[in-house]
Amino acid sequence: MRVCLFITCFNDTLFPQTGRAAVAVLERLGHQVAFDPLQTCCGQMHSNSGYPREALTLVRRFVDVFRDAERIVVPSTSCATTIRTQYPRLAAGDAKLLREVTEIAPRVFEFTEFLTGELGLQDVGAYYPHRVTYHASCNALRGLKLGAGPVALLRAVHGLDFVELPSVEECCGFGGTFAIKNAEVSTAMLTDKMRAVLATGAEVVTAGDNSCLMHIAGGLSRLRAGVKAVHIAEILACT
Repeated sequence: MRVCLFITCFNDTLFPQTGRAAVAVLERLGHQVAFDPLQTCCGQMHSNSGYPREALTLVRRFVDVFRDAERIVVPSTSCATTIRTQYPRLAAGDAKLLREVTEIAPRVFEFTEFLTGELGLQDVGAYYPHRVTYHASCNALRGLKLGAGPVALLRAVHGLDFVELPSVEECCGFGGTFAIKNAEVSTAMLTDKMRAVLATGAEVVTAGDNSCLMHIAGGLSRLRAGVKAVHIAEILACT
């Protein structure tokens, strides 16, 4: 199967290893991965911050780049949610664009969703000998409703000791510009999340979104906790 990778601007700028890991997993599974360098931001930040006109420009860009793609894989729960749930609202005033985003949305898959849902896999041949806990981002839980899929992938990784995260349904406090505009509340939420992570005794905390992981990793590094934050694609890429 030919898969088009939407790497997201956040990963491209700060966490390029996530994109490389996603490609490694997909190619190991026998798929041809295409990357169009014309892709840019999905518009999530603009839309969430109250700039729908600016976001709409990026919606059009996304449609232009991926119009002919059979499958679009996104290693970011928040960006995948934006494309599938916010694009129809943003495009509501343009009938042609609305039709295009409605047609393209079913072909957009978050990375783990593609593996477990579209391909029906759990064991992808990974080996990762570490104690790992999983943070379910708000978009994974409520936007995409991924359910147990990411955890099933982790439990199938050879050598991995999986431990459930207490209060896994609670937000880490990042929320994009929320962490900037509501810093004190965000920090309090992060403190609760770090307490839960440390209670597991895990060496690694993982998730499907590097924005959450960056937030959590920042807090853990300031505590000198010795716990790493690693995107789930990077774990699944290890053999």
